[in-house]
Amino acid sequence: MNTIPKTHTSGAGTAAAHSPGHSPAHGHAHGLSGSLILLLATGAGLAVASLYYSQPMLGVLADDIGASERSVGMVPMATQLGYALGILLLAPLGDRYDRRRIILIKAAVLTAALLLAGAASGVGALLGASLAIGLTATLAQDIVPAAASLAPEQHRGRIVGTVMTGLLLGILLSRVVAGFVAEHFGWRAMFVAASASIAAIGVAAWRGLPRFHPTTHLSYGALLGSLRTLFNKHGALRRAALAQGLLAIGFSAFWSTLAVMLHGAPFHLGSAAAGAFGLAGAAGALAAPLAGRISDRKGPELVTRLGVGLATLSFAAMALSPWFSTQGQLVLLALAAIGFDLGVQATLVAHQTIVYGIEPGARSRLNAVLFVGMFIGMAAGAALGSLALAQWGWIAVVALATASSALALVVRMWPGAAKAH
Repeated sequence: MNTIPKTHTSGAGTAAAHSPGHSPAHGHAHGLSGSLILLLATGAGLAVASLYYSQPMLGVLADDIGASERSVGMVPMATQLGYALGILLLAPLGDRYDRRRIILIKAAVLTAALLLAGAASGVGALLGASLAIGLTATLAQDIVPAAASLAPEQHRGRIVGTVMTGLLLGILLSRVVAGFVAEHFGWRAMFVAASASIAAIGVAAWRGLPRFHPTTHLSYGALLGSLRTLFNKHGALRRAALAQGLLAIGFSAFWSTLAVMLHGAPFHLGSAAAGAFGLAGAAGALAAPLAGRISDRKGPELVTRLGVGLATLSFAAMALSPWFSTQGQLVLLALAAIGFDLGVQATLVAHQTIVYGIEPGARSRLNAVLFVGMFIGMAAGAALGSLALAQWGWIAVVALATASSALALVVRMWPGAAKAH
């Protein structure tokens, strides 16, 4: 889901000579060995998975540490907020410093943050650890451009696509794995296992990644300042960030409250069942190439409207739940999750197509602006969703998701949207 533009790194082809255990001849004729591509894909997937482990475990987690529904709902909010801050404050550093060093530092801190989450005795400590997890899970935002810069031009699309498949699988499987592990071994075991996986990736990256030369010598302040300049300059960027952010509110409100809702009456389902709903994320894998093809043929603007429209209808359909049996409600939830996930992922692909065409020389920073907007929406959705569930019940979460998606549709349907630059 977190697609990164193809960033070039000067000297990447010879950088392997400076890496432990590697020679300039590292890799095969395509410039990257299969083992290094696998490392990058696995690293991206495990890093982004850290954002989602907590969601299916919230029901059992709240019972264990004695937290209220409202306070435990702040855990995914803190994670998403940390990720938005990490994209804003840390992602631009990849253009300024050796990306290998940044990857190693983030892997070390993420390992520690996941251990702290597993050791948390109260919701306060868990919130602090979750914020740190979000900040350093932006490791994925460094790994994908690393793959793009190491890949030769003629194979770049295939290699970046492979790494993005790993990232998508991380999103898809994280909730399923977390739900299963929490059900059988406890929620703390999931965080410990996640910490061990990131530590292993850190060691593999230390041994296998080459060094990267900076592509700019702008100061840190100037790098951050250029994000605001781009945002102010391009109407298409502002519209994309706003619409994707609004869509993310509903998406996050659903996933952040689903486990707590299923834990209570009338379902009384455990974390494994909540995690199984994450399989609906497979719809995103189907949406990405399809949305790309339609964007190429009909233009990305049409795809944004179709995607947001599908998400809005899917969220609205969940309001019909009271008229279904308990089993029927679960089927409706699953179908709605597939529908809105297709819509959200298709819209993201189309928004990236729009944003990447604005100013090719600034794709990394344009991408950062888009994702900051999206993850601010994610954080807001987690907070508002947990509040809505605690105060008014599940129907309020459905209303929130439907309203925010409808606003996103208004943004995309507004006259002149297709021409905003």
